Amino acid sequence: MWEWAAELKRRRDEVNATLRDEGVILESVFLDQTDDGDFLIYYMKAHSLDEAARVAQHSRHAIDRFHQDFKRETWESRTSLTPLIEFSQPDIANPS
Repeated sequence: MWEWAAELKRRRDEVNATLRDEGVILESVFLDQTDDGDFLIYYMKAHSLDEAARVAQHSRHAIDRFHQDFKRETWESRTSLTPLIEFSQPDIANPS
């Protein structure tokens, strides 16, 4: 996992290009290390998650292939969570 994260950080420009293509506003990944093992907690905010997934499936960016390979090789399962609340302060995130 550490190597995967380091590679994404190193290729930040490619990652940002794919996020723009997908309409992703924010993508965060957290590592949760428990007695049951290591778990990735993945948070993504997009204009449309369905559209982001569709664009990602047809992406020609090499970084997306790298990311898909990582998921295929390491993810055992996936659970979608129901968002309850979200707060933001747009003026702070995008000062004029």
